[in-house]
Formats: sequence, structure tokens, C-alpha cells
Amino acid sequence: MSRINAHVFFHGRVQGVFFRAFTEENAKKLGVTGWVRNLPDGCVEAVFEGDEKDVEELIRRCRYEHPNARVDGVDIEYGDVEGYTDFRIRY
Repeated sequence: MSRINAHVFFHGRVQGVFFRAFTEENAKKLGVTGWVRNLPDGCVEAVFEGDEKDVEELIRRCRYEHPNARVDGVDIEYGDVEGYTDFRIRY
């Protein structure tokens, strides 16, 4: 399976609802590496690396399965794999 890199921006009510912790927990369950952080404009930015099916599943979970967030939109840019070895919340 091929590894991919997805630079993702989540828009909506995604801050103050434990969105980053949810993302980190699910990334680790799926074996996806990278990072997630809040942005000053209220969005959440993330970079996900892993098998294509796992990255796409993580994006789906973040978009539709968070119990308290409301994701109104997702922007995704695919790029070169950078070689992250773990998943972290950035501050």
C-alpha cells in the first residue's frame, strides 16, 4: 500500500471541543503519523501521513464522527511524504 501525505484544514466548530485530542487518538489507532494544531482563525490544521486508506479513514472520522464538533468544510492538499514517525498535538 502506498503512503501519502495530506495537509488538511477543518472549518467549522472545531476548537474548544477536544478536536485535537480526538484527532490524535484516532491517528494513533490507525497508525497515522503527523500533527494537528489550532489556528488563530478558528480552523484546525493537520498533516496526516500513512497508508492511503488509513489517512482517508482518519479524515472521515474527524469530519463525521466527533461527538461535539461541527465540521462545515475540509480542504485537503496532497504532497510529498515527509517521514513523520509519530503523531503530536502542536501548540
